[in-house]
Amino acid sequence: MSEETIKVHRLTTEPTKAWEEISKTQKFFKINYKSPKSSNSDPKKIRIVCMSDTHSLYHYIKFQVPDGDIFIHAGNFSAGGKADEIFAFNEWLGRLPHKHKLVIAGNHELSFDPNFKLEMTPNSSKHQARSGLLGNKKPENQNQPSVEESRNLLTNCTFLEDSGVELYGIKFYGTPWQPAFGPWAFGLPRGEKLLEKWHKIPANTDILITHTPPVGFNDKTARGEHIGCVELLSTIQKRVKPKYSIFGHVHDAYGVMTDGRTIFINASTCDINYKPNNFPIVFDIERKDLKNDEIMLEVEKNEKDVAEKRGAWVLMQIIAQYFSQFFRRIFGFIRRT
Repeated sequence: MSEETIKVHRLTTEPTKAWEEISKTQKFFKINYKSPKSSNSDPKKIRIVCMSDTHSLYHYIKFQVPDGDIFIHAGNFSAGGKADEIFAFNEWLGRLPHKHKLVIAGNHELSFDPNFKLEMTPNSSKHQARSGLLGNKKPENQNQPSVEESRNLLTNCTFLEDSGVELYGIKFYGTPWQPAFGPWAFGLPRGEKLLEKWHKIPANTDILITHTPPVGFNDKTARGEHIGCVELLSTIQKRVKPKYSIFGHVHDAYGVMTDGRTIFINASTCDINYKPNNFPIVFDIERKDLKNDEIMLEVEKNEKDVAEKRGAWVLMQIIAQYFSQFFRRIFGFIRRT
């Protein structure tokens, strides 16, 4: 079966108008997301934890990042892609318990984009100036490492840039591009230029990680404008059809939606005021790498682990009870003498 050819929408440069037209033939639902309260105990599934747009504000995060098998960060982990910011992010990643960590860049990772050139006027950075917490009023090239140096600083994750990785039989693909706006990294004109990047996404992708949202799905700003990519939505719905589309970029639109086939997750950690208040979005997905006999082994291993933990807990209770009785007798003897 041949893949459907994706064409540039005639309203691609006006995403709000494009969505008004496209939405007439769309099914789309907002999902009332609630984070799982218990850990994943199903050996046939893995747990994925999603964050984005943390902007070097890890010290301001008040919640504990939930444990899981795979941690995904959908870009804008720094304020401007400076070496100390990348180093701090990598150190933070190293403290997370997840076995696998997948990271893409966003428009704030200036040093990761080989085509980025710092050409600014004092008033050209309204986007970043909205945050007093960031401490920058514009992107700066101070302490700016090269692309190679930037990537080499990320030792505690798998960095994806127009590339993929397979984990537990699940195919992930990550790409940082978004519609260009202002002097930021990985920005391309809407239409053909971005579509060329989306053409690279393999059709068998299960979980797609982008920095930009597709138009219409968790991309609406506080001003009521849709700023997602029209051709990304077409690529997702008509050609790739992933189970999950994970992104960030639009802080105003944190949350989960679906079109009935793909689940769209805007995992922006920072809210509209650049405060890291949004909780990570967590979900479980079935593994594809286990056969029936391997599933049984995983079930047995899981049951054994649970039994061992329960046994250890019971043993600790017995020991605590013994010492409690022992000290009670000692104190009773002391009082009598």
